[in-house]
Amino acid sequence: MLGYIAKRIVLMIPTLLGVAVLTFFMLRVVPGDVVEVKLRADGAAVTQAVIDRERARLGLDKPLPVQFADWMKGLVTFDFGLSMWTGRPVIDEIGVRIGLTLQVAVMAALIAVLIAIPLGTISALFRDSWIDYLVRMVTIAGLAVPSFWLGMLIVLALLTLFRWSPPVTYTSFITDPVANMSQLVWPAVAVGYRYAAVVARMVRSSLIEVMQEDYIRTARAKGLFERMVVVRHALGNALLPAITVIGLEFAFLIGGLVVTEQVFNLNGIGRLFVDAVARSDFVLIQTLVMLVAFMFVSVNLVVDLLYGVLDPRIRYR
Repeated sequence: MLGYIAKRIVLMIPTLLGVAVLTFFMLRVVPGDVVEVKLRADGAAVTQAVIDRERARLGLDKPLPVQFADWMKGLVTFDFGLSMWTGRPVIDEIGVRIGLTLQVAVMAALIAVLIAIPLGTISALFRDSWIDYLVRMVTIAGLAVPSFWLGMLIVLALLTLFRWSPPVTYTSFITDPVANMSQLVWPAVAVGYRYAAVVARMVRSSLIEVMQEDYIRTARAKGLFERMVVVRHALGNALLPAITVIGLEFAFLIGGLVVTEQVFNLNGIGRLFVDAVARSDFVLIQTLVMLVAFMFVSVNLVVDLLYGVLDPRIRYR
């Protein structure tokens, strides 16, 4: 198992390197100059000499291969550089926001797992019954309703029914757990509903397929209780595709909560992504893309390891 983990970690390097190359050079093709946007915003009269000096200070006057080499050297040494817009270290810009986004993503994932696995299992076991139709209706609604719109409905419902709205200022969980949860539980619910709908439908279809396998019929022929057949023999294999969906959706939430963060006034990674793109802050965009790419490859590694835990055949190979 350790050899497999080491091999997968080594294979992550070419993937991240490819993402770095594509991100760096594609950003240089996109129209827009952070210096022009920053200094000549609102029609400000700035001479070309000032523009050239600022570009030289940011290192934008160097040849592209030199800029790429400097950036890669910084990635290896965990020196992500300074934001072209604010002048602050990129790691500080991300650090003050990553905790909020990770907490919302983890809470949404927990909500999704706790809801989706029981609903998907019940729907599969009572296939084509009124229970199945009810669960399918709930999950289809979860896929059809955008998370940001559900978030708006939640905020309006809280204001209308309880004359209360979630706090606007972010408070860390360590400082005040109650204030933290009262602010972040609602975006987690809004995002987790769609998350749960996707996972529940995957669990249902996988479990229906697994329940028709020969080893399930053999287990029943041996006289095992139906609950043991489902829990011990069927559910583990049925969860393999669902784990893939759970992992990919979790990685997507790191940078995909843009509109939901706007609805709940959260200053997370999604909003930082939008601000960086609007300002053509290449250094910040590059680091954010690498962060999301690293999350995806890391989650894929964890998912593969969970495959081995749930299915001994994969572990033995």
